[in-house]
Amino acid sequence: MLVWLRIAALSFGGPAAQIATMHRIVVEEKRWVSDARFLHALNYCMLLPGPEAQQLSIYLGWLLHRTKGGLTAGLLFVAPGALALMGLSIVYVLYGQVGLVAGLFFGLKAGVLAVIAQAWWKLARRALRSFALRAIAAAAFVALFFLHAPFPLVIALAGAVGALALPAPPPAHGDASALGEETPAHARPSSARFATAVAIWLPVWLAPVAALWLILGSNSIFTRLAFFFSGASLVTFGGAYSVLAYVAQQAVERLHWLSPHEMLDGMGLAETTPGPLIMVLQFVGFLAACRAPGALPPLLAGVLGGLLTTWVTFAPCFLWVFAGAPFVEALRGVRALGAALSAISAAVVGVILNLTMWLAIHTLFAETIVVHGFDAPLLASVNLPAVALALGAAALLLATRAGATLTLAAAAAAGAALRGLGLAA
Repeated sequence: MLVWLRIAALSFGGPAAQIATMHRIVVEEKRWVSDARFLHALNYCMLLPGPEAQQLSIYLGWLLHRTKGGLTAGLLFVAPGALALMGLSIVYVLYGQVGLVAGLFFGLKAGVLAVIAQAWWKLARRALRSFALRAIAAAAFVALFFLHAPFPLVIALAGAVGALALPAPPPAHGDASALGEETPAHARPSSARFATAVAIWLPVWLAPVAALWLILGSNSIFTRLAFFFSGASLVTFGGAYSVLAYVAQQAVERLHWLSPHEMLDGMGLAETTPGPLIMVLQFVGFLAACRAPGALPPLLAGVLGGLLTTWVTFAPCFLWVFAGAPFVEALRGVRALGAALSAISAAVVGVILNLTMWLAIHTLFAETIVVHGFDAPLLASVNLPAVALALGAAALLLATRAGATLTLAAAAAAGAALRGLGLAA
């Protein structure tokens, strides 16, 4: 338990940094699992919808200590960040427009843009190993950014193309399918254990959603939050950044629960708290409920909306792992599985580029115009202080290898200083 709490407390900087922290502690330091088994678990979690780092923590905890271990690892990975972000969300609503706080968020927006751009670059270098994969990434970006294609369709087509047309990727660190140790009895496929997992975790996830619909009706903000984020947990393949890309545009542009700048503020807050990056979804749910509280006090409605969003976002992770992980062992070495994963990873590069472009447009420019059906920046509205902060944050990341947390802290401080000097709106 203390080890997983330590992992949660150190899990800053997005999914790549969180997975690296898990690997360092679980594989290198504690030597609880082999490198090959860790990689195999990660590959499975990358194929699931939702946050891969959260699901990897559940998988490893379950592998080591059965269901109790999975529950402990998964809950501890989420709890510190959920508590921290809830407190920051309340501060944001109460004091977000106060001069100093507004300056901090101005800097955070630019820092988040640099961090996301770096994550895109790292993933692109690792995932796009061939012309075919680069073509899939480019096609995914064009389909999302210019054609507004449905996100699930883009990912599904990429996986199908990979499975049917691409060669299997070379194994990493030797044969990644060779676990190097005997599979525990509880990790072997069993129809009884599968049925038990589904019978427990499907109601845990969906019973609150059904209850809200029956009691409050379909127009309640709480019902809408439950349905939207439950749906997002089913279609957002490709990891945390693909979840962000989907939710950012849906919640902002279609549902109008918050503005682009508020979405960026939420990402900044999530990057500076421990735990999975998509804890920002709690921030989205908080603001949405706070602004449509019904008969409840706004802050109480916001807290309930944030907790509900967290529940329906992370409860499915336990279902996917507890029900599906034992059957993954039977898929080791299947060529189509590795090829599909490679294609999905390539498409996710395009998804993250779409997110990066969307963030850049709304961070660096004050106004946008519609050009052939997509938002384009109005060049005359460029925000030069934001550009300077974003370039400075990028330089800090690249030149000094500073982590995301230090970079965001520096960007926030610079934003507050510019605001204090009257150089930032």
